[in-house]
Amino acid sequence: MTPKERYKKLKEHLLEENPILVEVIDEYKTLDTIAREIGLLTQNQTYTASISWWPLIAILGTFSAGKSSFINEFLGKRVQETGNQAVDDKFTVICYTKKDDLVTLPGVALDADPRFPFYNISKEIEKLDPNEKNINRYLQLKAVNSENIKGKILIDSPGFDADLQRDATLRITRHIIDLSDLILIFFDARHPEPGAMRDTLNHLVEVAKNHADSDKVLYILNQIDTCSKEDNLEEIIGAWQRALSQKGIVSGKFYAIYNETAASIENPALQERLKKKKDQDLAQIKEKMDKVLIDRAYRIVKNVEFRAKEILQLTPKLRQLLVSLRNKVLVADLVFLLMIVSIFTWISIQIQNTNVWMGLIITGVILFIALHFKAKSFIAQKMAKKIEPNDLRRAFLKQSRWFRSLFTAQPLKKRKKEQLEELINNSQRFIQKLNDQFISMKKNHENQENSSF
Repeated sequence: MTPKERYKKLKEHLLEENPILVEVIDEYKTLDTIAREIGLLTQNQTYTASISWWPLIAILGTFSAGKSSFINEFLGKRVQETGNQAVDDKFTVICYTKKDDLVTLPGVALDADPRFPFYNISKEIEKLDPNEKNINRYLQLKAVNSENIKGKILIDSPGFDADLQRDATLRITRHIIDLSDLILIFFDARHPEPGAMRDTLNHLVEVAKNHADSDKVLYILNQIDTCSKEDNLEEIIGAWQRALSQKGIVSGKFYAIYNETAASIENPALQERLKKKKDQDLAQIKEKMDKVLIDRAYRIVKNVEFRAKEILQLTPKLRQLLVSLRNKVLVADLVFLLMIVSIFTWISIQIQNTNVWMGLIITGVILFIALHFKAKSFIAQKMAKKIEPNDLRRAFLKQSRWFRSLFTAQPLKKRKKEQLEELINNSQRFIQKLNDQFISMKKNHENQENSSF
């Protein structure tokens, strides 16, 4: 998909769910154009691909932790199959649709749609297994008509405790964790001992603890109704907290919930206590899930400012590299010039012929030009190997191509710099629009709640 096609597709979807962000697409187009001229992006790259445009909520854990029941309850519809055994071996991406019936599509639909976190994920899977061409083995898409999912994307992990497809599954899981706005890791209250946190669950915790924002990782102890006979909820929570602390996670809150329709608690007093705990924690979880919609909108706008500032910070480094290249090439040119003049002067002395002398001059000039471009290419390639990050290296190689003059080491023109500064200022304007939008939404929500009493 070309950047132009991506812009168009994003605008079409945003018109339905958040029209304010449609205007931001044009800001990204300007940003991309500048970055491509400098060389920070290729012609097929766009900064719109560096961030997911729909809030991602990852729901991870083993197959027995009650993830599917939680998702069905959240959506208000039976979307995922439930059971004590693994009932699904694929990652399921769940999004909103206006259609009344549940729509299920194969993984290739995700691989080709830039809205989703698995856009072009087939390339990553092929890196792991060059013989694996069937993306449908790992992914599927479900679209459901539920207001709770509107403007968001849920990702449900499979029950992948088995070794089959383990490497590819864990690779996809890491990819999900890196992109997600909110990560819900489910633990099974029926296995309270720290030893239960092994294999896949252990991997999830190890990766999640390195997430850029630890507040975005929620640890959920599900099916706490199973402790009703022993009445030891505090002990179970304590055991899991100790297990997490052994992995280096000392912060973060544990949420305790259960499926009320499937629970069977004989003691009325204990039932009331567990229900109160469940209702409180579930309300907090859902509040955080709703909040990602707001957070993501701000992040999309702030990403324009971040990328613009990044370009402004990288271009002085790029200029220094180009100046260094120029100096090295000029030194090489001086050496070549001295060598050619010395050799050809000696030859002209030995052969006293005007025609030969003119031929030597022409040959010397051609040889010098050839050596100059060869040296420029060699020095640029050698310097590029040491340049980080990749986008700066890419820009350096573009700016140092053979037809580029060594004496125009200014990759960012004045007009482009002004455009970047304008983009930074515009991001503040968009944030003000978002503030007005979400304040209005909050007031409407409060008015609806008051009118219901």
